[in-house]
Amino acid sequence: MTGKMASSLTCAGVIWAFFSFLCAGVSCVGFFMPYWLLGSQLEKSVSFGTFRRCSYPVRDESRQITVMVEQCGRYASFQAIPSVEWRICTVVTGLGCGLLLLVALTALMGCCVTELISRAVGRVAGGIQFLGGLLIGSGCALYPLGWDSEEVRQTCGNLSNQFELGTCEIGWAYYCTGGGAAAAMLICTWLACFSGKKQKQYPY
Repeated sequence: MTGKMASSLTCAGVIWAFFSFLCAGVSCVGFFMPYWLLGSQLEKSVSFGTFRRCSYPVRDESRQITVMVEQCGRYASFQAIPSVEWRICTVVTGLGCGLLLLVALTALMGCCVTELISRAVGRVAGGIQFLGGLLIGSGCALYPLGWDSEEVRQTCGNLSNQFELGTCEIGWAYYCTGGGAAAAMLICTWLACFSGKKQKQYPY
């Protein structure tokens, strides 16, 4: 027994911990990066996330023209996010990412701490991952509803509408967020059922 690292996970559980961390990481990175929607304005590349944007127009009063500031940043306030749908998407997707990250960290701790993950705890963790993936998926489904906002239309050739991209295209961060959530729901939830060791019964 000496020299072996204590673990409460089975072999399937170790694989579950790895995939849980991977899915959570991919979804969280995708959620944070402002590359969900790609377009252009005033001949400059523009991209949007749910709560962040890269490149935005500013009025230059000295020259009486509108110029593009090529910087990335989050919106000044929650209310400044272009549409109600994107605000809901931000909250729902953020909550889902938080749940996936919580389970992933717990799973990694299970690799090192004995009797942390039982079979019952593993199944509950799988249920939480399914819920997290469902929330992120809902956020991704809501996102196209905000394409009719004035800010997005200016970037997409004034042709965008709900579920219509106009001249814009879907960015890699959108696929990362949704893909991580889908993998969490399909792979991690199933592996979680076999992740915990059967707890020993101690005679008293």
